[in-house]
Amino acid sequence: MKTMYVYILKCSDGSYYTGVTNDLEKRFLIHEEGINRNCYTFLRRPLKIVYYKIFNNPIDAIAFEKQVKGWSRRKKEALINEQYELLPQLSLNSKKASTHSSTGSE
Repeated sequence: MKTMYVYILKCSDGSYYTGVTNDLEKRFLIHEEGINRNCYTFLRRPLKIVYYKIFNNPIDAIAFEKQVKGWSRRKKEALINEQYELLPQLSLNSKKASTHSSTGSE
């Protein structure tokens, strides 16, 4: 199987961009050079790779990318900072927040 990477870029405005690719170096250069004007990162350069994970199965990589894209900023930062022990608690906080927002409570 082909090696795949799920990556997180930190943008110049402090936001994060999560993606998946089979060539991390090439994909980063595409983002950094601004080849796609419609890409989220185009107006947020310069960029920095702050996280990546290697996968041997493309299906697993795509699933993980979709999962991370749905995470809160705090949860992404715990992943970036290798604070894996915080992930379960941050997941619970996200579920509570979404429960409250779906009922109209704040």
